[in-house]
Amino acid sequence: MAVPPAPKPRDELVEVRRSARRRRTVSAHREGDHVVVLIPARMTRTEEKHWVAVMLERLAARERRSRPSDPELFERAGRLSARYLDGRAEPSSVRWAENQNDRWGSCTVPDATIRISTRLQGMPAFVLDYVLLHELAHLLSPGHGPDFWALLTAYPRTERARGFLEGWAASQHLSTSDR
Repeated sequence: MAVPPAPKPRDELVEVRRSARRRRTVSAHREGDHVVVLIPARMTRTEEKHWVAVMLERLAARERRSRPSDPELFERAGRLSARYLDGRAEPSSVRWAENQNDRWGSCTVPDATIRISTRLQGMPAFVLDYVLLHELAHLLSPGHGPDFWALLTAYPRTERARGFLEGWAASQHLSTSDR
């Protein structure tokens, strides 16, 4: 079987795990600070090298999609405001914040700025959308009263996202309060 040239490998710590049970599929995931590539045991070293490079690129592409830049986050917030809040929530900025370890997001109403915890990077899109909508809703209703929660009823995955975040927090032994 001819193996096409492999893409240029990235400088990553990679562990290759061969499996006699694995027949055709190749997969990759992160474990801590390194990437694990799972391949069939029968693969040659040349095929292994090719598939490691391919899987590193696929993993990087998947991570880029799940971790939008600050400008992309701002655009996403604008689309969510238009779709679920009739465009009434208009933030002046939306950005990732590395120092938000006690909450998922925050909103400063006087200057209409929103900060989203980098802990959300890599979580499902519906969870990030919920947190963005939560903070956008604060621009229209600052507290957590009935008016605030009424704004979020338009988003069909509110309860699912809240449950996901509570489960994640519980698995990390964190408080499950609404952050």
